Amino acid sequence: MGSPMVDYCEQANPKLLTDIRNINSEVGKTRRIQASFLAAREKKILLWLAERTPVGINSDHLTMLGFAGHLAAGVFYALSRWNRYYLLAVIACLVVNWLGDSLDGTLARVRKQQRPRYGFYVDHMVDSFGAVAMMGGLAFSGYMHPWIAIGLLIGFLVLSIQSYLATYTMGEFHLSFWNFGPTELRLLLAVGNLALLRWPVVLHHQYRLFDIGGAIGLAGMTLMVFFFTIKNAYRLYCEERIR
Repeated sequence: MGSPMVDYCEQANPKLLTDIRNINSEVGKTRRIQASFLAAREKKILLWLAERTPVGINSDHLTMLGFAGHLAAGVFYALSRWNRYYLLAVIACLVVNWLGDSLDGTLARVRKQQRPRYGFYVDHMVDSFGAVAMMGGLAFSGYMHPWIAIGLLIGFLVLSIQSYLATYTMGEFHLSFWNFGPTELRLLLAVGNLALLRWPVVLHHQYRLFDIGGAIGLAGMTLMVFFFTIKNAYRLYCEERIR
């Protein structure tokens, strides 16, 4: 039996219902491309975890777990302004975020419960809100200049927009850029937190460690945005050349 909304669409505009079904079909055909350094090993771990996840836990629970880890990381970064050992709590939150954010999609595929449009939309909106929380916490922590934290947030959001547009126009969703994906970035951030406990200020005690790391990260993201924008625009231009 169809839902009231489906019945309404079918009665009011049969073509609309056909278009919706076609959209669902095309979204399901989008290629997920993961070419990060740790992708192969991470996939094996996630499959192992998914096969052993209790039936009562579903993908939505894991998505919320990952989001909670993201929000908590931002809170603990902010609290580290008064006690640097909260940086260790941030590392634990990054592990929680990895578990929820990485396992939700794998669990859905293992159980054959994929919801391509819902999963894509919710997962990446959650990531965006989580990034705001984490960068806000870093900006307040005193370990990174607020303008660098804001710059990193803008860079992340612009790179995300580029990725989503490429997914829509080319049917390819890249989960990593230049062999770096979310898992590698979490590991770098965890190592940075450990280094921060020992060396909060470096280079003759003149520069904050996270200011240097943030500036390098911002430069890298800016380069990625321009590189992939030019590359994808050229590809689309060639594929839709005016005769």
